[in-house]
Amino acid sequence: MKTNEYVKTLRDKNAEGLTEELKALRKEQFNLRMQQALGQQSKSSLTRAVRKNIARAKTVMRQQVKA
Repeated sequence: MKTNEYVKTLRDKNAEGLTEELKALRKEQFNLRMQQALGQQSKSSLTRAVRKNIARAKTVMRQQVKA
């Protein structure tokens, strides 16, 4: 999914949906870190992509609180 599309889907979610998305991203980040530690990770770029998606989700959450 492209970045703009992902941000649009995040903006369509309510606070509870964003919280669930953030939980899922954190879990994915943890799993990727475990794979990296065990030497099983096939694509190291996924870790960076998940980290950026976490930041995007947090940004949208902050924007919704202010509005």
